[in-house]
Amino acid sequence: MPAAAQRLPTAETAMTRTIDAEYDRSVALLETLVNQNSGTLNLAGVAKVGERMRAELEPLGFTVSWKPMETVQRAGHLIAVHRGKPGTKRLLLIGHLDTVFEPNSPFQKFVRKGDLAEGPGAGDDKGGMVVMLAALRAMQAAGTLKAANIEIVLTGDEEKSGSPHSIARADLIAAGKRADVALDFEGLVIDAGRDMGSIARRSAIDWRITATGKTGHSSLIFGSEFGDGAINELTRILAAFRKELPEPNLTFNTGVIAGGARAAVDDSGNATAAGKTNIIPATAIATGDFRTLSPEQTARVKAKMEAIVAAHAPGTDATIRFGEGYPAMAPTDGNRALLAALNGVNRDLGLPEMPALDPLRRGAGDISFVAADVDSLAGLGPYSTGDHAPGETVDLASIRRQAKRAAILMSRLSAERSAR
Repeated sequence: MPAAAQRLPTAETAMTRTIDAEYDRSVALLETLVNQNSGTLNLAGVAKVGERMRAELEPLGFTVSWKPMETVQRAGHLIAVHRGKPGTKRLLLIGHLDTVFEPNSPFQKFVRKGDLAEGPGAGDDKGGMVVMLAALRAMQAAGTLKAANIEIVLTGDEEKSGSPHSIARADLIAAGKRADVALDFEGLVIDAGRDMGSIARRSAIDWRITATGKTGHSSLIFGSEFGDGAINELTRILAAFRKELPEPNLTFNTGVIAGGARAAVDDSGNATAAGKTNIIPATAIATGDFRTLSPEQTARVKAKMEAIVAAHAPGTDATIRFGEGYPAMAPTDGNRALLAALNGVNRDLGLPEMPALDPLRRGAGDISFVAADVDSLAGLGPYSTGDHAPGETVDLASIRRQAKRAAILMSRLSAERSAR
């Protein structure tokens, strides 16, 4: 234990010791969770991971329920509530049961390699759930969990959310409105050798443009009767996006294009097109996404995109449709205060201060659905590399470091008076 950690109060010292003593238990649990496939569309597998988490949470005094999500073609969410001392801060802990690796993926098993381990979801987010549990067990052993008011929402479809979000994220949003603080247990980011604090996450919003034009012989293109054709109209729009949209913290991308006499792009991004070089194309379709740092930026960018699409080239038409997407988690003063509290824990543990992470380094996540209602901090899970791809690898040692931070932070926050 670092020398600076000797300044910790007795209960906090006990928490750090419990996390160290139960490290092998945490790794064993991670192996069990990883070896149960829970690809988002493997509804039975997601539910099985939920049952294992129920078995871990109920002995800690949580009342656990399962919220089915058949109406949005997803497995469901695990919701666990611990009632403590009235009038103290209510904490919302967020994680997810599912992974991107469906049963047909060749990447299925936990493989330990010393202080590292490979496996589907080893970091994202089964490692995060293990950190959460390790912290809660340490709080129970030290006596700080008894008075804590904590609600846990483990979604079953974070990697491929059900639609509409008004159903799929209703329970999470409601929990955010009840909470004083939201803590997200997705992965820690390390930049230039430094652990980073995540006080912001950008949105992720899909868009689809459909351009149409008058079809005819290619020799008639650009004339007054036939105009520019659908593909040139789509090209105009995308070129204008590149010129007119750029601003700080915004990225936008075109992922798939199809155009011709006939063209289609399905919901999975599979494109088909047919036409000839001597026919003016009647249809052109593009799909992509854009990412912003605040609701205000989202609204501004949408308006710009709509205006660009509406300025049609001669003889053409075009429409843009936006998907539901994930909202932004803006870097608020409340979020900065939470990072400052976490850095107080770091100082007492003898760990370096965690600077705020550049939001361009962090993708969208479930915590963004509550960030408009409650002070929020992300990245309390373990450090991992290669997420969402075969070979995803978790740094097992980071489980202990992150669990100690989380246990002490949650204990301190839980002792504060609620402002609600």
